[in-house]
Amino acid sequence: MYLTAACSREPYQLGLQKALFLKLKIDFLSTHPYHSNPIIGCHLTNRACASTYMKAGSCNEPLRYFYMYLTEYMNGHVHLEESDMYESDGKLFLTEAFNVIMEEILHKGTDSEEKVCEWKDPDQLRALLDLDLREHGESHKQLLQRVRDVARYSVKTCHPRFFNQLFAGVDYHALTGRLLTETLNTSQYTYEVAPVFVLMEEEVLCKLRSLVGWSEGDGIFCPGGSMSNMYAMNVARYWAFPQVKTQGLWATPRMAIFTSQQGHYSMKKAAAFLGIGTDNVFIVQVDESGSMRPEDLEAKIVQAKSQDAVPFFVNATAGTTVQGAFDPLNRIADISERNGMWMHVDAAWGGSVLFSKKHKHLVAGIERANSVTWNPHKMLLAGLQCSVVLFRDTTNLLMHCHSAKATYLFQQDKFYDTSLDTGDKSIQCGRKVDCLKLWLMWKAIGTHGLSERVEKAFALARYLVEEMEKRDNFKLVCKGPFVNVCFWFIPPSLRRKENSADYQESLSKVAPVIKERMIKRGTMMVGYQPMDGHVNFFRMVVVSPQLTTKDMDFFLDEIEDLGKDL
Repeated sequence: MYLTAACSREPYQLGLQKALFLKLKIDFLSTHPYHSNPIIGCHLTNRACASTYMKAGSCNEPLRYFYMYLTEYMNGHVHLEESDMYESDGKLFLTEAFNVIMEEILHKGTDSEEKVCEWKDPDQLRALLDLDLREHGESHKQLLQRVRDVARYSVKTCHPRFFNQLFAGVDYHALTGRLLTETLNTSQYTYEVAPVFVLMEEEVLCKLRSLVGWSEGDGIFCPGGSMSNMYAMNVARYWAFPQVKTQGLWATPRMAIFTSQQGHYSMKKAAAFLGIGTDNVFIVQVDESGSMRPEDLEAKIVQAKSQDAVPFFVNATAGTTVQGAFDPLNRIADISERNGMWMHVDAAWGGSVLFSKKHKHLVAGIERANSVTWNPHKMLLAGLQCSVVLFRDTTNLLMHCHSAKATYLFQQDKFYDTSLDTGDKSIQCGRKVDCLKLWLMWKAIGTHGLSERVEKAFALARYLVEEMEKRDNFKLVCKGPFVNVCFWFIPPSLRRKENSADYQESLSKVAPVIKERMIKRGTMMVGYQPMDGHVNFFRMVVVSPQLTTKDMDFFLDEIEDLGKDL
């Protein structure tokens, strides 16, 4: 809606003024005797022009009132008796923006005939998005276009042919939980502000622990697997050296951490963040499949002790990031127990095999761990972010390690059971609700449905490997036990030239070229990397339940087409 002063025809779209007028005067004008005044629906050019119009006496009371309010606003006066002047516009914008989200992301974004992404170089994208933040707001129409642009130029991770990360696809029940979480906008620290979610988190954590094999224990939702791993390391250090909480590192000996060469980099980040030091992270060798070698773990423990370091924490991995390898948990547990160490299992990626009777043998011995990291936002499709760290401990170590007893939040004389105020277990104050999306998805499809989801991913990965082995231009890095499929594409120019002096160097250039072509074509997205002496190879990850054997066939055909001239 616009206003116009009679002395000018120069249009000035209100934006801010529009919201002011709608909020303050639309209901007044609908009942005022001057509500049919022709100035409604026109343009207001500027303050001087409106003032001239008023002085000329050709203005009615509604416009005079609006002008006085606008003048006061421009002079910095704020009407505290008024509620948010943008509320009605905001609700309309939300409704229309949601329609854009449904159409551009959840309809087109899940259509295999559409692009995974519409690639633009950084300079092009900056210009297209107009990222500059200005003094005054934009119109409803402009803002909706912003929403469309964000949707258009973003990567559609819900696309059936997005294979780039350890998460993909979309579960609509989980997405509903995410939307509900954002709308309610509360913090998961006390029962009084998050009563539903405190009880819900307790139930979900209990169910996850039971799948690990623990009838009792503790746990908390964390902002990602790296933070879950850090929580585990910090609690383990407190368990080994409780004085560290009050006295700091001065009160502890040199500490030693052990993880495999294919373990997640968050182990080193946690060691650095906690002041333990990355030099005190001892890297254990792996076998050809990527699994930790227990005999080398024992050798590294001996090495650490010889350097006057105290072994206190071993990280075993259930589903490594690249090869999808599973460390031998029972043998690692034996070694940990003999050496009095805390055993953590980073099952961020592979923990979901616990839902599958057919495949849970991959994590045999996980119940012997002291703590477990698990990311349901990966294989289960709960949506980012959804990560837990679970503890076998029943002595409230998590609370003792992290609590600060802030009296403005955790008063002990509340009218309800204050043990429900779980926020002091966290190193955060404000903590996002991450349990609802998993709970609602689990409610919708049940444990059986989650099991089927896991087993379908395994079956499709096996199909892909079988089809790959039928084609001469694909070579597996290794046959893994999980849903990671690692391979090289051998282009025509390199076939049967494995013994050439420059073969490895030439092969290393293949994946980056194919990846660039793939991204710019927009048909799919898959990652590549070098690792442990292997030159660049592709890592295909099968996760989304939207996938079929046709998508696996398309993947192989598309790689061949993208690299046929190399």
